[in-house]
Amino acid sequence: MIKYHIAAIFLLTLFYSSAQQIKDTELDNLSLSYAKASFDELVDLLSIPNDAHYPKDIKKNIQWCEEAFSKRGFTTKKLTTGGIPLVLASKNYKNAKKNVLIYLQVDGQPVDTSKWFQASPYMATLKEPDTNNNWNTIPITHLKGEINPDWRIFARSASDAKGPVIMFLKAMDIINDFKYEPNYNIKVIMDFEEEISSPRLPKAVVDHKEELTSDMLVIFDGPRHISNKPTLAYGARGITTLSLEVFGPRAPQHSGHYGNYVPNPALRLSQLLASMMHEDGRVAIPGWYDGIKISSDVKKILKQVPDDEKTIRKKLGIASIDNIADTYQESIQYPSLGILGLSSGWTGNKRRTIIPASAIAEMNIRLVKETNAQRMVNLVKQHILDRGYHIIDSIPTEEERMKYPKIIRFNYNIAYDAFRTDFDTEIGQWLRKAMKRAFGKEPIQIRTGGGSIPISPFVNTLNIPAVIVPTVNRDNNQHSPNENIRLGNYIEGIKTITAILTQKF
Repeated sequence: MIKYHIAAIFLLTLFYSSAQQIKDTELDNLSLSYAKASFDELVDLLSIPNDAHYPKDIKKNIQWCEEAFSKRGFTTKKLTTGGIPLVLASKNYKNAKKNVLIYLQVDGQPVDTSKWFQASPYMATLKEPDTNNNWNTIPITHLKGEINPDWRIFARSASDAKGPVIMFLKAMDIINDFKYEPNYNIKVIMDFEEEISSPRLPKAVVDHKEELTSDMLVIFDGPRHISNKPTLAYGARGITTLSLEVFGPRAPQHSGHYGNYVPNPALRLSQLLASMMHEDGRVAIPGWYDGIKISSDVKKILKQVPDDEKTIRKKLGIASIDNIADTYQESIQYPSLGILGLSSGWTGNKRRTIIPASAIAEMNIRLVKETNAQRMVNLVKQHILDRGYHIIDSIPTEEERMKYPKIIRFNYNIAYDAFRTDFDTEIGQWLRKAMKRAFGKEPIQIRTGGGSIPISPFVNTLNIPAVIVPTVNRDNNQHSPNENIRLGNYIEGIKTITAILTQKF
């Protein structure tokens, strides 16, 4: 049983009488008290490896979530997908006027243990910054005492997105302990394959449409605005991945014997990629930006976000930006074509004097609401054909090698589309009221976030609006080694979600 501080017991009485009248300072104390009570549970969840490439580990995460949500009074059910299932947790209330669907991600990115500055990425480690901005390990037991909001817990998925899972659970503990009942039913859908683009999600939403039917969707995922102020994001870009491999000789060849004779696939791939982009960063493929118009009204919406362009560039360590738009917010309203990684031959002290057998580029397209994924893929494919390549989808045959001078493997995967919700829909108004109660002012409102999450299947299939409620610190090393969550964000995340759970329709 949780041992409450005297302040929390006092707040309990207030909460029983009128949850909606809790003052900001009272909600602050509750969030801090319950955060302290949550750290053991957070460390426990973070200790479970959650790379979706390893289903046995994901099974342990599923079991953990089922048990945790059952303890909070939810009915849980696995939704079959033909692979790793989704988990749906439901809780109904007698005076419910709506059904609110909540999306939580539980899986995480793969890890490279050699790049983590701690014993294990799955061993939560508490660190504090020194005057030189270095992160120094301090005993995890410090979490039992007075909390410094600038301390951080380092672990895979601390921010993306197991931290928000525990935030939600602790907010549920608050309303359960105080016997507060929302005037809406809660459905929580847990995704265990988000980091591999949720390949089975679109069909699963169709197959389980009746069980998932709701009035709106809230997503607890992603980082706040760079200012770290409370934020709402009304959209996210979609994503499609591309894999290109240009073929050269059947096997790597001696560069002395065959240089000037055998075409180099690394050079050809570099030339092909360069032909896709103008030097200023704009995509050179004809038709890429068709249908995208940023009206004066949209520009007013984008300017409401309090970005400081100089600060953003300083944090990123860049002197200039691509010539897509004048500001960060406007730039992410357009579809992008990006190179994720390149591979050919050997580098560093392993380099070899050879002409490589092939060269590979992994790419992605970030979609916006106005773009169609298949059309964008077709534009890239046509551009490659126009450069004289013969396109295949696997390894070339001997006949193809002898027939075609330029051969490329082209594979792609359309993960999910972009989505965007208007600011003035019911869900937006409801969430803004909750955020204003919690923080005393309107949140920052972002038209479209730069990242991609698998929300469009819900929006399109269930025909519901969706809004993202980001809570974590932006500088959390998301998807990278040494991922972390700032304790101040974690505590305010509990505060944010508690305010939403206690906001009436």
